[in-house]
Amino acid sequence: MNEYLALLLGVVCAGVGGELFVRGAVGLGHWARISPGIIGATVAAFATSSPELSVAINSAVAGTPQIALGDALGSNVVNVALILALALVISGIQSPRDSVKRDFPVALLAPVITGVLFLDGELSRVDGLLMLAAFAVWLIAAVVEARKQRSAADAVLGEHRFGLVVLSCIIGLAFLVAAGNLIVAGAKGIAISFGIDEFIIGATIVAIGTSAPELATAVVAKLRGHDEVGLGTILGSNIFNGMLVVAVAAIIHPITVAWRDVAVALVFGFVVVVFIYPSRTGFIERRRGVLLLVLYATWLATILQQQA
Repeated sequence: MNEYLALLLGVVCAGVGGELFVRGAVGLGHWARISPGIIGATVAAFATSSPELSVAINSAVAGTPQIALGDALGSNVVNVALILALALVISGIQSPRDSVKRDFPVALLAPVITGVLFLDGELSRVDGLLMLAAFAVWLIAAVVEARKQRSAADAVLGEHRFGLVVLSCIIGLAFLVAAGNLIVAGAKGIAISFGIDEFIIGATIVAIGTSAPELATAVVAKLRGHDEVGLGTILGSNIFNGMLVVAVAAIIHPITVAWRDVAVALVFGFVVVVFIYPSRTGFIERRRGVLLLVLYATWLATILQQQA
């Protein structure tokens, strides 16, 4: 199959599969009587990161974990500087500081941890296990705290009819498996034919495709008046991408990437998160959305210039 067609089909499958899996996973959480707070903090964020995880597993098994790393780090920039930025441009977001006090510091810490572990030029299996341990600590803390809270994520994102819940999960997962295979095959083929670095392909084209569930989540949450769900899910997704997805890829296959490529992705990933910290009133202004879009354009120009 033509690599461009494979990549395009993979992106479409990631969008469809991710959206269905989000609804099914959140619905399963509801049927399992998991508290709404935990659903918002963990289940929804994990589900929106499922395309990145699928790509990570497939690319690492195929011996090109650079695609996984580029996808995870690039998706974190896309989530905030493109998807959340577009939601902000439509109208500002109201989200009290209390709603992000747990996830915001960890979302900032994730790129710092990755950068420190990459100082020797490689993310080894041991590094991956260390990241996985740090992720587990955050996840336990999130679950413990979320048990005391309620969240609108269940109502906003979930499907509550049990038959459709199971069907959404199965079909969504099937699409995600197909997406992982197609995206890796297409991205690898394009990288080889044009001599483009696999990390760059992952951080640009693949990252946009696998961020489709976050886009759907942000739009649905915005339309239903639950801004905190969109912001919380995107922050959670960034933590899953930065600490779980990268860790899984490194454990399967150690990752070696040029330090300058990783450094640019990590710096932008850190800066864009800083830009979305709510004000004292809990409001994130529309102008920050415009600034984030400028940052996204700068990110693309910088990373593509490095390839030139």
